[in-house]
Amino acid sequence: MSTLEFQQNLLGLRQQLYYFALSLTRDRDDAQDLLQESMLRAITYRDKFRDNTNFKAWLYTIMKNTFINDHRRAKRTNTLMNSVEKERDQVRRVQMPNSPENRVRMGEIQDSLDRLDATFREPFLMHHEGYKYHEIAEHLGIPIGTVKSRIFQARQRLMRMLTDKVPA
Repeated sequence: MSTLEFQQNLLGLRQQLYYFALSLTRDRDDAQDLLQESMLRAITYRDKFRDNTNFKAWLYTIMKNTFINDHRRAKRTNTLMNSVEKERDQVRRVQMPNSPENRVRMGEIQDSLDRLDATFREPFLMHHEGYKYHEIAEHLGIPIGTVKSRIFQARQRLMRMLTDKVPA
């Protein structure tokens, strides 16, 4: 299938894909996002499409898998965020927001971040600000696996630096 045929077939199925996305997400904005992400993936992985394969079924599979992966990611994020919020609530009950101890601790965290090597600090801060792994990799010009590794290493090093400062 030529590139032009591929794009024409893709655009021809746009409305049907939107309705499928709407049935999965039950939200118009989320359905639009899912449609856009699925079409982008179809274009990105065009070379994986094999002739004599049902094009429509291939697109539906991409959309279904994209939805499932996003759902799993959101579920993990919500679980993580809930545990973070519980921890924050506990800390708020123990410490006063502008207490001297809290200001010292925040200063220690910032000092530890400043001491962290730039190769680890930059991907860590970008991830903390909400950038996705592929966006960080593209911005820094490094592979996604390297981004993930550096973020993991940054967390480990920060934890080590901060636990060394905690009085026993």
